[in-house]
Amino acid sequence: MNDMQLGVKRDYGMLGPSARRAVELGLASAGWYHTEVPRKTMKDLMKRTDVPAIRDTALWLGAMVLLAGAAVWLWPSWWSAPFFLAYGVLYGSASDSRWHECGHGTAFKTRWLNDVVYQIASFMMMRNPVTWRWSHTRHHTDTIIVGRDPEIVFMKPIELFRIFLNFFGILDAWHGMKSMVINACGVLDEDEKEFVPEMEQHKVVRIARIWLAIYIATIALAIATRSILPLMLVGLPRLYGAWHHVMTGLLQHGGLADNVTDHRLNSRTVYMNPISRFIYWNMNYHVEHHMFPMVPYHALPRLHKVIKDDLPEPNPSIWAAYKEMWPAVKRQLRDEEYFLKRELPPTAKPYRSEFHDLEALPMAAQ
Repeated sequence: MNDMQLGVKRDYGMLGPSARRAVELGLASAGWYHTEVPRKTMKDLMKRTDVPAIRDTALWLGAMVLLAGAAVWLWPSWWSAPFFLAYGVLYGSASDSRWHECGHGTAFKTRWLNDVVYQIASFMMMRNPVTWRWSHTRHHTDTIIVGRDPEIVFMKPIELFRIFLNFFGILDAWHGMKSMVINACGVLDEDEKEFVPEMEQHKVVRIARIWLAIYIATIALAIATRSILPLMLVGLPRLYGAWHHVMTGLLQHGGLADNVTDHRLNSRTVYMNPISRFIYWNMNYHVEHHMFPMVPYHALPRLHKVIKDDLPEPNPSIWAAYKEMWPAVKRQLRDEEYFLKRELPPTAKPYRSEFHDLEALPMAAQ
């Protein structure tokens, strides 16, 4: 069932008519389909360990230090550009997946390690760690439920120019800085108040003030040294390194169904090259992650093998995924109700929901 059939104009605000309608229909915090996994197998998959995340975090931060050192050494020569570009991807894209996994608390077994990496990655992404922890919780509770999910990328009507700008982090960084300044003044907007518990809201303000002080100090250093170099290391990488996390992030749900309660239909798994998987921390296994969000990133490939017979066929590459998604997105520019229907294999359990009859919905031509 979609908003057109509900007689409700799409409204992506947390307090709009679509949000109220989702609650009325029982879509908000609805029961989601999960592939059956033997309890012993799931217990093993959910087992926490520090080793993979310590290794990967050391590689991530170590590479950033080396790349930044080389870039600064070669500055202002153009020879520094390749090092800054690589540094930017680790700063502005790899931090996105670290923010995500440590926000779930699953990357490390040790809680404080999750918290430390989460804070560092949140700063790099210009995402208030308190606000985004709660908004991402809502994203998992109400994935692509219009009016409930605050992280829908392809909001309709789709504005391709806005998506293009985000390949350079422009809109995300602007909204992140704007929210930081507003929060630092002690103010939360209505959406933030809706999903951040009142007892947590003072933390949003405190963190915003700390971050604002760091950025002011960085800008002051750039002015004092008459060089953009400090900002090339802190702040600007969020712009020039954003492209990878946007490229992979668009594939998570782009072109697929909204307002359904089966992650097999609204999420996409894509096989990716080892470098992108390291940057993305295995979030290319996105159906698996949404279906079982407490399985650590390093166990997602194993989870995929266990449940793949119940899932749509994964896209074999990033390129193949875009070849599937892009025509659907273009069609959605003129037909907001169009979406790609994920074909389930013969071995899969069919989609059943008390809220939807998928066969009655508009879908992609096969």
